[in-house]
Amino acid sequence: MKHQSKHILFNAAVIVAALGYFVDIYDLLLFSVVRVPSLIALGIPSEEITSKGLLLLNVQMAGMLIGGVFWGILGDKKGRVSTLFGSILLYSIANIANAFVQTVDQYAVLRFIAGIGLAGELGVGITLVSEILPKETRGYGTMIVAGIGVTGAILANFVAKFDWRIAFFVGGIMGFSLLLLRIKVSESSMFSDMHAQKSTSIKKGSFVQLLSTPALLKKFIYCILIGMPTWFVVGILVTLAPEFAKQHGIMSGITGGDAVAFCYAGLAIGDFLTGWLSQKYQSRKKVMKQFLVFNIICVIGYLLLPFTSVAIFYGWIFLLGISVGFWAIFVTIAAEQFGTNLRATVATTVPNIARGSLNIISLTFATLIPILGMKFSALSIGLACTVIALLALIPLKETFAKDLNYTEH
Repeated sequence: MKHQSKHILFNAAVIVAALGYFVDIYDLLLFSVVRVPSLIALGIPSEEITSKGLLLLNVQMAGMLIGGVFWGILGDKKGRVSTLFGSILLYSIANIANAFVQTVDQYAVLRFIAGIGLAGELGVGITLVSEILPKETRGYGTMIVAGIGVTGAILANFVAKFDWRIAFFVGGIMGFSLLLLRIKVSESSMFSDMHAQKSTSIKKGSFVQLLSTPALLKKFIYCILIGMPTWFVVGILVTLAPEFAKQHGIMSGITGGDAVAFCYAGLAIGDFLTGWLSQKYQSRKKVMKQFLVFNIICVIGYLLLPFTSVAIFYGWIFLLGISVGFWAIFVTIAAEQFGTNLRATVATTVPNIARGSLNIISLTFATLIPILGMKFSALSIGLACTVIALLALIPLKETFAKDLNYTEH
């Protein structure tokens, strides 16, 4: 590898990727926080708030699924740096425009565009950081990216308390500010070296190759499955925290925005912990396994323990966040499993498909509620997600300190 800030952990690429993910999470969670007040401000009747909110959420998710594939392929074909800043530019424009919407249709179009932009930031950022840092310490770099990034949810909850339009505008301005740092970020030498080769046997960013090669497809699916517990916790247990609190007899005092903030505060700590422990143990898989088991314990406690106060309930949500704070090593594992010509494609599509699994999870949850009730429906799905993740982790190879300078043929 070329001398590309080789011995500097806090280089421009790490800082930009971390701040980019911060803005990414800010915007991703902002809609969940401002959903109700923004739709009320647009004149939507109270009985339509839920249906219109779900429509906007699904439109945003559709954009993320499309964007995950688009930015990943672009990152492997054209470069990590240009793709990273392209995604930041797109979601920044969408955010600022979102501050001026007057109808739900306008809102939906911009949530779709923002979703496309948001899909590229984390995967491409992790790919870039993984390729420019020394293989023995790159886990620290991805730890910093995800650990700092997830705290964007806390800022989203804080800013949204003032005004929802201002909150979207702030997100766009933060994104544009990041573009000023582009000149200081160098391209990955691994990508540059591969891009300079004229070999026709190297297929860059080929989604067809990924899906049509059995060995690659299996790894791809396993990588997706190990990320599902995070979105079960965030999308079901935390998003519906007010409803679950009532199941415990806590009838007021719990809000969705504050629940998200407590969860993501825990996620930030979890991401730093998992990144640090993976370096200490020199193993991604060992740490991932430990946190998945910890997650099972936290889910069972959240649903079955007797909570009597708002403070204790929020405290357990914080623990839940820590237990799924393996997002950093989850994406890192995915990036490290594949060669340079497919790495960005995998690293962007895997987390977005894992996020997209929430649609299946929520549908299953809604189907089971009339049969098992809210608590035990959630418990069944939560245990299933985590067990599936543990089983998917087994066949994946350990990637700590793996040499990433190779291509898939």
